Parts: sequence; structure tokens; C-alpha cells
Amino acid sequence: AAEGRESLQKIYHLLEAKGFQTRMEGVALLLDLCKTSPQLISNNIVQIFDYFLLRINDSHKKVKQKALEVLAEIIGLLEDALNPVMVRLVEGITKNLNSKDPGVHAAA
Repeated sequence: AAEGRESLQKIYHLLEAKGFQTRMEGVALLLDLCKTSPQLISNNIVQIFDYFLLRINDSHKKVKQKALEVLAEIIGLLEDALNPVMVRLVEGITKNLNSKDPGVHAAA
């Protein structure tokens, strides 16, 4: 349990970092934990996505694109566990469909 809390704190810290590369690390770590500890992520889905959704609408297009690409994988990994955050996810994705950046638009 302590290890899980540490992992979650690390994700939160990385996802809200000032540097865009650090935020991208947080997105990558989230994907990694979805693969290795899906139960941990599922049990904390609402809190995690409070942070992750900020990256889907990140001001830096590389972070935004990476977050959207990772989200596609996360959906396949977590499926029903995403139900509590589905409406907010759809809203976040929809905002990016109008993006002028081809990479962000394609990822959305």
C-alpha cells in the first residue's frame, strides 16, 4: 500500500511540474503503471485523472499530443475502470478535435 501511495504521489508531482519534459515523464509513468498496476490506477482513477486531464489540455503541444496518445492505450488497458471519469475524458478529447496542430488533432 505504501509503495502504491508513493507511485501515486510521484505521478501527481510529475504531472503538475513546471517543465514540459517532466510532465511528459508523468504521462509515461501513468501508462507504465496502467500496465504494471492496473488495480492501483483503477482504485484511484478520479484523483489520478484530476491531474491527467490537465495534460490532455496542456499548453505545450508535445505534452498534449503525448497525453492523448497515451490515453488511447490507457482506454484499452483500463476499460470499465474509466467509467467514473468518462464524461470529463470526452470533454477533454473534444476540446482537442479543433486543434490546428495536426499531431494533436490526429491524437484526439
